[in-house]
Amino acid sequence: MADPTIELKVLDERLHEWGLPKYQTALSAGIDLHACLAEPLQLAPQAPAVLIPSGIAVLMNDPHMVGFLLARSGLGHRKGLILGQSVGTIDADYANEIFISAWLRTPPGSEPLTINPGDRIAQLVFVPIYRPSFEIVSEFSSATERGLGGFGSTGI
Repeated sequence: MADPTIELKVLDERLHEWGLPKYQTALSAGIDLHACLAEPLQLAPQAPAVLIPSGIAVLMNDPHMVGFLLARSGLGHRKGLILGQSVGTIDADYANEIFISAWLRTPPGSEPLTINPGDRIAQLVFVPIYRPSFEIVSEFSSATERGLGGFGSTGI
C-alpha cells in the first residue's frame, strides 16, 4: 500500500529558510513543527499553556486518517516542554493553521524556557483511523479473559 499524499499549505514564509516540515530520518514517525513566533517567548514553569503558531495548515480530507500533535521527546525529557493537552488531534477535515499548545512542566521555581522563532518544538504524526459503525446490544456476543476487570485488574 502506498503512503497517502496530503496537502500542506505554508502560512509563514520563514519556513522556507528554517526548513519545511519533513521527516528528519528515513524511519522518523513524525514531522517536526517550528515555532513561528515574531519574537522569543519565555515559558515559566507551571504557567498556563500558550498557543504557538506552526506556520502550516494541512488537509488530509480522508476519514481514515488523523494527525496527532505530540511533544518532541528530547525537549519533553530534558527541558520539560510538553503539550498543554498532552496530545493534540488534527481531524482530517480541519484546514486551518495548526497551533501548538506549549506548557512547561518543570516545578515552580525552575528556570524558564525560551522558545525562539524557528525552534522545532513539536511533531505531527499521521495515523490511520477506523470508523466503525455501532450495533446497540443488551449483552456482548462473546466474553474476554479480562471481562469487567478495571484499573489494576491485571496486576503490577
